[in-house]
Amino acid sequence: MDDLDRRILSVLQENNRLSFAELAELVGSSAASCMRRVNKLRSDKVIIADISLVDPKALGKSLTVVVTVELERERLDLVDEFKRAMRATKEVTQCYMVTGDADFVLHVVVEDVEAFDVFVKTKLYTNPNVRKFRSMIALDRVKFEPRVNV
Repeated sequence: MDDLDRRILSVLQENNRLSFAELAELVGSSAASCMRRVNKLRSDKVIIADISLVDPKALGKSLTVVVTVELERERLDLVDEFKRAMRATKEVTQCYMVTGDADFVLHVVVEDVEAFDVFVKTKLYTNPNVRKFRSMIALDRVKFEPRVNV
């Protein structure tokens, strides 16, 4: 990956709906070169998805909760089972396996406290491998930048 690839990635992380001509103008290259490079970045899985970021509040999801989870046992099969369960849970928008006091950190986005209560009862309390969890309700999203500094 060279400097032009990095410039392309930086611009695409801000707006991936640009035409190749517009992208080329912003990064100082040709449209054909940008098209080849973007296609290669996609095929090499450097660019893993082209998505639209949606404001959760516009869809009635006004509550974001950060949840730390400690597992009862850290057997590989049970850890993998928890990962699968979190991937399949629509309320969990991010899930990280971490070091430290917790085993996982979840970002849960739901309509309200009642919806979070349902999530807790159906996804955490019912999981026999969850030892304990702690939740922190987000009061304000101060910074949200789903991009990588290139």
